Amino acid sequence: MTSSHPDEGGRDTPTPLPPLFSIASSDPHQELVDRTGLDARDVQQIDALMAALARLRAAERELAEASRRFMALGETDMRAVHFLIVCENTGTLATPGAIAQALEISTASTTKLLDRLQRAGHVRRAPHPSDRRALVIALEPATRRSAMRTLGAQHARRVDAARRLLPEEREVVTGFLEDMAREISVDGVDWESPELR
Repeated sequence: MTSSHPDEGGRDTPTPLPPLFSIASSDPHQELVDRTGLDARDVQQIDALMAALARLRAAERELAEASRRFMALGETDMRAVHFLIVCENTGTLATPGAIAQALEISTASTTKLLDRLQRAGHVRRAPHPSDRRALVIALEPATRRSAMRTLGAQHARRVDAARRLLPEEREVVTGFLEDMAREISVDGVDWESPELR
């Protein structure tokens, strides 16, 4: 990674920037990461791993943004479309309550979401087959095709990367990702705690 600054002739010359995902540059005095027992190779590998995760997050953000622009939908709208595709694939009735639960949003927000998607021609409401008080939400075929052709097709390529791993490698990667998710979880974190200041 580089920036630039003018040289004596006024031309821009690249200036090396400090690595963003380096333990040494992010935490030189070991205030956050205890490096006891880590040699230079360990640190180098961890730095490379953190940088790879950052590239994955950036690629996912770019993909989601491109898909949202193509379909002219917001993030929550796209999550709802994904959920409706899963319901359709599994023969699950997608009620407004199920959508609210899956997306972890309020009933009022779900109603607004469905109104917005219906006005845009992405979903339709239909009577529930066994509960006269309830509705079922169905995705319009054109929206399903667009979602599958864009975001769905790109996400499916992640399976290709997973397929290239050996079974024991998948176990290691899965364990690492689950462990990292636990480590960075904000469940029970008190931001006012002196330990976090």
